[in-house]
Amino acid sequence: MKPLLLVFPGMERLAAALAAELDAERAPVALHRFPDGETLVALPPDLDGRDAALLVGLRDPDRQALALRFAAVTARELGARRVGLIAPYMAYMRQDARFAPGQAVSAPIFARFLEEGVDWLTTLDPHLHRIPSLDALFSIPARRAVAAPAIARWVAANVPDAALLGPDGESGQWVREAARLAGLPFEVLTKRRSGDFEVTLSAPSARLARTHTPVVVDDIASSGRTMARAVALLREAGARAPVCVVTHAIFAGDALEVIMAAGAARVVSTTSLPHPTNAIEIAPQLAAETRALGWGAAPEG
Repeated sequence: MKPLLLVFPGMERLAAALAAELDAERAPVALHRFPDGETLVALPPDLDGRDAALLVGLRDPDRQALALRFAAVTARELGARRVGLIAPYMAYMRQDARFAPGQAVSAPIFARFLEEGVDWLTTLDPHLHRIPSLDALFSIPARRAVAAPAIARWVAANVPDAALLGPDGESGQWVREAARLAGLPFEVLTKRRSGDFEVTLSAPSARLARTHTPVVVDDIASSGRTMARAVALLREAGARAPVCVVTHAIFAGDALEVIMAAGAARVVSTTSLPHPTNAIEIAPQLAAETRALGWGAAPEG
């Protein structure tokens, strides 16, 4: 019996690619929103003895997390053998320390919430900095897929004279790896944030900006202000219009418009979250890490 992907609304494109990679069937998770804000979750009833994995983007975690928990519990009640989670974007990872008195440290709290509902999880480039690995956060098996190889291939094929630029220190880990794989020069700026929409960045080197096509790479574009500021600084330094590459295309509000208005030539993203900028397929990476967890393998004995 083939394993089953249970697909949350909006994730259909990635689900098709993952199902092909994993030789899995797929079925929708039906969500009905009542006028009072509650959600009714419905799954296909034929789950007895099957391996199931919930595919959800977690772009809007406050609305999706409870439905995810309902779906996981319901899958078990309907007889699923194991229930996993494929969450290409893992929400609530940025708050991994108490940066001011009284703040909730959301990363471990959210991790405990998820692992109470599923047996394993796969994600893509989670926003981990002070936490060394997923194993330090989750007690269930958890695998991290990486987007750098796919990003490096895309840049090499589409921007042959590129130099990679990280807009802040947090982006450095992804920029360095993509630059290494593509054999390209890179630079990482420093950032000071004074609010959700106010950021100050260091200036890029003029030599790098003027002799290559800049490619600004970051794992997440949420408000878009950090990436937009990096684009503006490059343009002020005399650079060609930069290409922007984002792993997780959250693009809250007018974020994409702000980046383009700053002078970007193009913005592309991976398929981790559905968005019109999607151009870099990451299903093979997610599938490889999911297979490593034994998903879909025949039960022993």
